[in-house]
Amino acid sequence: MHPDVAEVMQELDAHRARFIAFCRALTDEELERQVPQSEWLVRDFIAHLATIDRPVAAMFSTIQEGRQQGGGGEADRDRWDVDRFNQGKVEERRQRTIAEILTEAAAERVRLRKVLGALQEETLSRTLHFGGDARRSAAEIELRSYLRGWCKHDPMHAVDMLRALPERRTPLIEQWIDDPVIASYQAQMNR
Repeated sequence: MHPDVAEVMQELDAHRARFIAFCRALTDEELERQVPQSEWLVRDFIAHLATIDRPVAAMFSTIQEGRQQGGGGEADRDRWDVDRFNQGKVEERRQRTIAEILTEAAAERVRLRKVLGALQEETLSRTLHFGGDARRSAAEIELRSYLRGWCKHDPMHAVDMLRALPERRTPLIEQWIDDPVIASYQAQMNR
């Protein structure tokens, strides 16, 4: 495994372990709270993180294979709407238990780790097309750089969840989320 990928996977795994522990500690009432500055409930962020690994793995595979994301051409690359995808997956999981959602997340993470483990220097140096979302513009980003920020996805959304759970902000949680990349993401997404 490429050392840069190994480093990313180590951080990714550590964040996922902390995120799962955080989620399992939440009460049913806390899971159903509306998150300020969001249309989602606390539980919806868990569902999002359980389902986003599949399209992310597909994107990494596409880059690994040297194909254009979306099948080629600017119009194709912009066709997939991440916000619509996320909303649909969240709504589909509103009646599932958190245990079911975390089981799904674990299975998706196994698939994603296989894709990540195959990435080598040539692929890490390629650029990916980030299509943007409701709050961020599209951009071309080196895959290696993208991975270093993307691996913080779990704590990024833990911060979102904490807006509805201020009593859960402990020194241990604060230590986990104290990261300039996470702070920058929150500044972009929650202006």
